[in-house]
Amino acid sequence: MNALIISAVFGVIMMFSGILLKNKGSIRAVAIAGVLLLLAANIAEMCSGPLFHIPVEGMLRFERFSLFFNNIVFVCTLVYFLLTARDMEKVGADYAEYFALIFFILAGTVMVASFTSLLILFLGIEIISIPLYILTGSDKKNLRSNEASLKYFLMGAFSTGLMLMGIALIYGSTGTFNTTLMSIGTKTPDLPAVAGMLLLLFSMSFKVSAAPFHFWTPDVYDGAPTVFTSIMATIVKVSVFIGFIRLFQDAFGHLHNTWQLWVAVVAALTLLIGNITAVFQQSVKRMLAYSSISQAGFMLLALFAMNSNAKEGILLYSLAYSLASIAIFAVLVRMADYSFEGFNGLARQQPLVAAVTTICILSLAGIPLTAGFISKFYMLSAVMLTGKYLWLVIFAVVMAAVSAYYYFRVIQAMYFKDGNATIEAGTGFKVLLVVVAVLIILVGTFPSSILYWLYF
Repeated sequence: MNALIISAVFGVIMMFSGILLKNKGSIRAVAIAGVLLLLAANIAEMCSGPLFHIPVEGMLRFERFSLFFNNIVFVCTLVYFLLTARDMEKVGADYAEYFALIFFILAGTVMVASFTSLLILFLGIEIISIPLYILTGSDKKNLRSNEASLKYFLMGAFSTGLMLMGIALIYGSTGTFNTTLMSIGTKTPDLPAVAGMLLLLFSMSFKVSAAPFHFWTPDVYDGAPTVFTSIMATIVKVSVFIGFIRLFQDAFGHLHNTWQLWVAVVAALTLLIGNITAVFQQSVKRMLAYSSISQAGFMLLALFAMNSNAKEGILLYSLAYSLASIAIFAVLVRMADYSFEGFNGLARQQPLVAAVTTICILSLAGIPLTAGFISKFYMLSAVMLTGKYLWLVIFAVVMAAVSAYYYFRVIQAMYFKDGNATIEAGTGFKVLLVVVAVLIILVGTFPSSILYWLYF
């Protein structure tokens, strides 16, 4: 509750800061202070309870899992602000408004991570989505940005319609919006309940860009300003995934054996389409868009398994994937050329930046000693523990091997090809990149030190 109230308040504060503060450095400092306050307030709630006592029974439940996930989101947002907040200035004149929209997105992520009512899930998804439509089209003079925003809005509105129809059918069948009181599956479910569950599966798959509902992702990620593609592909994606898992665990958990095969097929299709299509991309930014689709396939394994390993794995995956992707996008936004050739010779021009980029890419590829490896391991072990569909584990490992090809193309360009890759990288930026790289290695080496805070 602390984080929900404070994030909404800071969204309003950032709106007024654009009028009251003329110095962009001051606006940036207020935004960073806001995220630090969010993190401190959320940790305080984990340790001693909420500061704001508002009756939300039947709508929100702030348990340790959701609070721990909020910490992950706020840490990643802090890293995002520190690495890329200055680059937002290049997008347009509405600098303070960009931060305001991001704080509203954070309010939505808190709601999605803690909902117990389908209405709150809907509100949380929309509070996340509407600012994203605006941020996607924030580069008003760029036709590709405008096109991406319009496409995202139209597709998002369509998926929202599916979600509302699913919610209506489930309410008509159960008589409640509360996911913990539905008990769908304790008796033979009727047709409206099953239809509603399918519609929610389709709409949530769209939101996380799972195949075959992924078709909007490459164009939107590629057309949006790179600095906002970063938050869209990381913090937003993992937040919706947590909502996805909570929804199916609480509302449809009794039907796990029924929808498990559907999720397995969607996960396999997502891994296949994401990885195979990424192989043929010539732009690093577009490759990362297809990469995010393939990463969604791995995260779907947590929904498939729905056991303790899956619960821990999705938290580690959220942290590992977000940190690595935010760092790579922070480097990419400062590059003059987004193609693979644009990275040629970067190791000679900026050896430290190239080294950190390599660590982040190795993490996304799931190479040992990185956070990406241990999070993928948790996902695969979660599927193994179910004792079902072991072909899905084998297929995921094969697809992870395929992903190494297109990830390693970036490393090859940086270290083994001649070129004059240019990047604007000051000392502060390099220090922050090193900190992110160290975090990725520490999480990959000592995952228990992170998961300890889930149970202490």
